[in-house]
Amino acid sequence: MQKMISAELGEWAIAHRRYLHQHPELSGEEYQTHAYIKRHLEELSIEILDYQAPSIVGYLKGADGSKTIALRADIDALPVMEEGDKSYLSKVPGIAHACGHDGHTAVLLATAKWLSEHRSEVKPNVVFLFQSSEEREPSGAEALVQQGVLENVDAIFGIHLWQPLAKGLIGTCHGPMMGACDEFKITIAGKGGHGAMPHETVDPIFIASQIVSGLQSIVSRTLSPLQSAVVTVGKVEAGSTFNIIPNEAVMLGTTRSLTVETRQHIYDQMKRIVEGIPVSFGATGQMEYYWGTPAVINDRTQSRYVEEVVRATFGDAVYAADMEPTLAAEDFAHYLVKCPGAFIFVGMGGEASAYPHHHPRFDIDEDVIPSAIELFIQLVLRFG
Repeated sequence: MQKMISAELGEWAIAHRRYLHQHPELSGEEYQTHAYIKRHLEELSIEILDYQAPSIVGYLKGADGSKTIALRADIDALPVMEEGDKSYLSKVPGIAHACGHDGHTAVLLATAKWLSEHRSEVKPNVVFLFQSSEEREPSGAEALVQQGVLENVDAIFGIHLWQPLAKGLIGTCHGPMMGACDEFKITIAGKGGHGAMPHETVDPIFIASQIVSGLQSIVSRTLSPLQSAVVTVGKVEAGSTFNIIPNEAVMLGTTRSLTVETRQHIYDQMKRIVEGIPVSFGATGQMEYYWGTPAVINDRTQSRYVEEVVRATFGDAVYAADMEPTLAAEDFAHYLVKCPGAFIFVGMGGEASAYPHHHPRFDIDEDVIPSAIELFIQLVLRFG
């Protein structure tokens, strides 16, 4: 492999990553991060396009310019109190880059730096998306799409420095890769009374337990075993003390799915269960369903292109050919609904990155940052 980047550029990216790590901002509040990115893009003579802050979008005119490729990084942090003894711990109490977005931002900044310094070699136009609010609704990706950021873009690519994938591997999926994430609230209205006289009540807690069992049957009995999906009730609220049957029970939960068809099927089955089971016991059930981030479904042409670039750049052994989808959610999905593209995992699982994403002790293995930069550059240089 002929490396396109120098050791100095990798160190430059790591320095920026550590600065960003020490100065995290929550979703929708990344205005200092916005200003930091903007200053460096302007120093690189990259045009700043007019999109709503705190997201920031840069543009580099290609030497040919007949095609346009977009690269995306997310810039927000999480409401997590960071733990550990590293020298670059978050300086903001209760907020930390516990998912890796600081690394994604540094990688894209370094990519922009290299491409701006080698403009004659860059044939396509390049759009650099530094996106707000990946971790929280309303989605920053959806907002940028609605503002027209993908108009005239031929393909879009994003990376995630991914702890569950072993360090040294890079992978993608040809089709579904990450799950749709929806939320629900179920309210069961019964008839309360004395706990010693249940026959005079309509017990919403008992009915809630039947609904939980029914919801689990959606995946186990109405979906093909080859279709991945999850229905989770994560919170149940009911009652005030041990000997009173309450009037009402409320359940909160999430569903995950990998296809549009499975997502709709889960909703339809849930509605039948929530409306049907309570009636059979003399109660009523109501479901409020919140359609969230859709599934990340890669365009197969573009994901094959990613595979080709990874194999050609890093060697066949680096490509994670057997990588499976995950039901974790990612708002990069909104871009893929609008434009062909692919999402990519850059593995970093190992001793330096031993804790999972969103853990207070999560950290990036910075050794993989140069490979992520290299990947972005090669995707641009070989495009079209």
